[in-house]
Amino acid sequence: MIGFVGGTGPEGRGLALRLALAGETVAIGSRDATRAAEAAREILKSTPTTPVLGGFNEDVARDSEIVFISVPYVAQQDTLTAIKDNLTGKTVVSVVAPVSFSKGVATAVPVEEGSAALQAKAVLPDSRIVAAFQTISARDLLKPENPIDSDVIVCSDDEDAKAEVSALAEKIEGVRAVDGGGLANAGYVENFTALLMDINRRYKAHSAIRIVGI
Repeated sequence: MIGFVGGTGPEGRGLALRLALAGETVAIGSRDATRAAEAAREILKSTPTTPVLGGFNEDVARDSEIVFISVPYVAQQDTLTAIKDNLTGKTVVSVVAPVSFSKGVATAVPVEEGSAALQAKAVLPDSRIVAAFQTISARDLLKPENPIDSDVIVCSDDEDAKAEVSALAEKIEGVRAVDGGGLANAGYVENFTALLMDINRRYKAHSAIRIVGI
């Protein structure tokens, strides 16, 4: 099962929806189990034959083999600290992009550890941390009728976990996984999210990225 901690937000729900459409059993986690159950029921409307569960973050983290972290950056450290024992030995995928907004303009937020993914590694030393999916529009993910046309840059210091998440990413139709190297590179991808958001604002679009020449 694939779990989404903080999965009631747009990015978590969107990724859960797309992976459920690909046939994966998914679980939506939240601090509020009622909200998680509501989000699961909403996804089930598009994937009635695929199991979609909802529950507390700690339960979803405990019961899932792969766990996505899709909370806002400001909540990441406290959230991971609270559930770290349930993530030991597991592949943990950070989709977090540290971004702040001022008058509608997105700005990348400096992170002491270098990136949200590296912060996650510091909090979860016994988990396999992977950074991915920061540059796909949640709005596009939440519209199953819209095709996804995007690369996903996958960064990790654990090659097996990187391969595992890359294979999972490519179960989403239209997505190609690109090896982004180690977690030291995750900050570059996270910061690019703020640029994409600003491009989207200027062009009233849902931009994505493609890496050419490989």
